[in-house]
Amino acid sequence: ADFQMVRRIAKHEAGIFIPDSKSTLVYSRVSRRVRESGMDSFQAYLGFVQSPAGRAEMNKLVCALTTNVTSFFRERPHFVHMEQNVLPGLAAKLRSGGRGRMWSAACSTGQEPWSIAMSIMSAFPEAASYDMRILATDINSEVVAQAASGTYVESETDGISTKQKSQFMQADARGNLSFVGNIRQLPAFKVLNLNADWPMRGQFSVIFCRNVVIYFDEPTRERLWGRLAEKLEKGGFLYVGHSEKVANPRRCGLEQIAPTIYRKDS
Repeated sequence: ADFQMVRRIAKHEAGIFIPDSKSTLVYSRVSRRVRESGMDSFQAYLGFVQSPAGRAEMNKLVCALTTNVTSFFRERPHFVHMEQNVLPGLAAKLRSGGRGRMWSAACSTGQEPWSIAMSIMSAFPEAASYDMRILATDINSEVVAQAASGTYVESETDGISTKQKSQFMQADARGNLSFVGNIRQLPAFKVLNLNADWPMRGQFSVIFCRNVVIYFDEPTRERLWGRLAEKLEKGGFLYVGHSEKVANPRRCGLEQIAPTIYRKDS
């Protein structure tokens, strides 16, 4: 009964579908929250998080249930495609007074948006002087804070070239590497539930939404694909995870141009 309650909470709060096969994983993650909150049972804890007084703990529970696996330049063909097919035109648009917006829609600990920022700055070094911004969002407030710090241990930066490290990062006394300089002006980090209301009014040239819809059921996925498509500019690109696929791209006004790349009809 406690597991079924956790499933309902995950679906209601974050749109996450938890299959029966994940019961052991859920037990280990939720039991830690039960202990740290000082509750004496799962039932008491789950009752507390659903009360007005338990809202902060509810956020911690959702954070515990979300998985954050990422790396710099993960699924590199997406970045190659963006560098070849988006950034030249976007640079010209910015130079002529236009604006550029990209969205990392499940940014986790920040490797994805910082990778986007490095691609932009490598192709267009003056980007920070123009109206160019990257929105980076995640439902997990803890990983958003970590992402915003822009600081990583050396072992987490394997995907970054030596040249890019020297250009965009600086080591501290403990050997950690932090993003420094103009690149820090590009990303803005926010907490956002993809299955709740979105405050953004404008559209994006590029949206990365990768390795997140695998945690949703099919109706939730379909709704999200449609909402993401609405947020794309005409001719904009949506990059999805290697195991993900938009089931009905034409219904969303999208064209699949590669296994994990979609373009909005212009």
